[in-house]
Amino acid sequence: MNSIAFTLITCVFFMGLVGWISYRKAKGQVNDSDGYFLAGRGLTGGFIAGSLLLTNLSAEQLIGLNGQAYSANLSNMAWEVTAPIAVIIMALVLLPKYLGGAFSTLPEFLSTRFDDGVRRYIVLLFMLGYVFVTIPSVLYSGALAVLKLFDVPGLLGISYESSIWLVIWIIGIIGAIYAIFGGLKAVAVSDTLNGIGLLVIGLMIPILGLFALGDGNFFEGFKTMTTDNADKLNAIGSSEDSVPFSTIFTGMIFMNMFYWGTNQYVIQRALGAKNLAEGQKGVLFSGFYKLIVPILMMIPGVLAFHLYGSGMQTMDLAYPTMVSNLMPTIFSGLFLAVLLGAVFSSFNSLLNSAATMFALDIYKPGFRPEASDQQLVRVSKFFGTILALVSFFIAPLLMNAPEGLWNIIRQFTGFFNIPIIAIVLIGIASKFVPPLGAKIAVIFHVVTYYMLVWGLDQLFGIEITMNFIHISAILFVIEIAIMLVVGYIRPLATPYSVKYSPKVDMVPWKYALPTAVLLVSLMIFAYIVFSPIGLAYPNAIVSNRFWMASAGLAAITVAILMIAKKNWEKKYASLQEDQLKKAGNL
Repeated sequence: MNSIAFTLITCVFFMGLVGWISYRKAKGQVNDSDGYFLAGRGLTGGFIAGSLLLTNLSAEQLIGLNGQAYSANLSNMAWEVTAPIAVIIMALVLLPKYLGGAFSTLPEFLSTRFDDGVRRYIVLLFMLGYVFVTIPSVLYSGALAVLKLFDVPGLLGISYESSIWLVIWIIGIIGAIYAIFGGLKAVAVSDTLNGIGLLVIGLMIPILGLFALGDGNFFEGFKTMTTDNADKLNAIGSSEDSVPFSTIFTGMIFMNMFYWGTNQYVIQRALGAKNLAEGQKGVLFSGFYKLIVPILMMIPGVLAFHLYGSGMQTMDLAYPTMVSNLMPTIFSGLFLAVLLGAVFSSFNSLLNSAATMFALDIYKPGFRPEASDQQLVRVSKFFGTILALVSFFIAPLLMNAPEGLWNIIRQFTGFFNIPIIAIVLIGIASKFVPPLGAKIAVIFHVVTYYMLVWGLDQLFGIEITMNFIHISAILFVIEIAIMLVVGYIRPLATPYSVKYSPKVDMVPWKYALPTAVLLVSLMIFAYIVFSPIGLAYPNAIVSNRFWMASAGLAAITVAILMIAKKNWEKKYASLQEDQLKKAGNL
């Protein structure tokens, strides 16, 4: 009981400190719509990257990814490590278009490109995804971690199911306060502070696990992990894994592009950037964070397999068990604060974005075009409260997920991620596709995806064995074709043209392109490390080919950077001159 009291007291202290700093930073900046929804368009690269990190990395990843590593191997790291490709596309291609049009939400962009009907379709997809998948998974995974750290059923004399409900409501109510009353600036500041804590505490668990595996010797623990059952460290997934390696080159590309380039609760940080350069810095820096995810959020699952064997009741208990057994009591409060901070981050970011879309994409254009900033902020707070309450009732139902938390989330996000990214890319690439093409694509996707992944088996006993990621890629191609065909048959009478009306400086970051090259190189290196020629080599820590492959990759990267340096400098100077000319014409 003394240990629990110490943990709770220190947790409350750290959470209170973060809350106080966030309040001070956001004070006086939530009086108008830009201040509440986009942090006054004043976020710098550090805050954007920190907020993106914690928004993306929550208990969902801590629990889900480590559970997958415990039960299988590192093939699920593809969801994280391949994200830099999408991050680069967002920073170099999509963000300049979003900021150039001064858009507050993705549906607003689609409204200008297509019509308000498409805008409503996309908002509906986002809302259904947030309410039934993303927000409940964040709350449930956070509750699961808390219950493993504390014997809530035993302490309160209630059942496990009742404990899940109780913890979800407590986490949800506290987290909602940030989003509903603090706006995006408070969310971004608290995310950055908790993100630093997550990196520090997150690195402690694998280090402590290696010491435990080596009976106090870190290097012996590392040797054991890389030589005994070395296949656990293999990220090159086979056709039997939930993420086959081939899916990286099909549906996963588009799923990551959706997440990093069009998902409102992620891109909203970049939309609030002080200028294009700061936005590009923040987005690209977040790509480096993604590359260390395997160390923080998958290696502990592998270590749990080595330390405790394969007999856990459920794979999702792997990481909480590691924390419960290895984390020193003195750090337990900080860990709980950071863990809850990660949960709050994703939860309040989702609420903030959902409320933003409701106010700016449904309420204002559909009901009150003349609504003042104060009315929009008030309506968004009301909607955020209702959405939070609904999610509190849905989240506990994830206790019945049979295949582990991570897989069920990824499958259900397939309902909305592919049609959204397909419509955005067509909206940017084509000037003639009409709103009808986008609407047909949305309806086609929802019905067909359900039938291929679940419906044919449930209704007719026809099982589709193809991985759902490959299915998503096929549907993406079909939906692109549908929109192009509709555009050919019934093109827009007047070709769409972009209205350039930025509210921030649009000079790009000078080092954006070199940073992108470095990100791609490090992504490839991650796969070299976690492959049969790297740490998954069964006869030693790594094979001889590992050193040759690493040296070759380094040489190619340096060569590309050196050869293209002059071209990048000329390109940047040209872009800078163009933006200054455009700014002079406004």
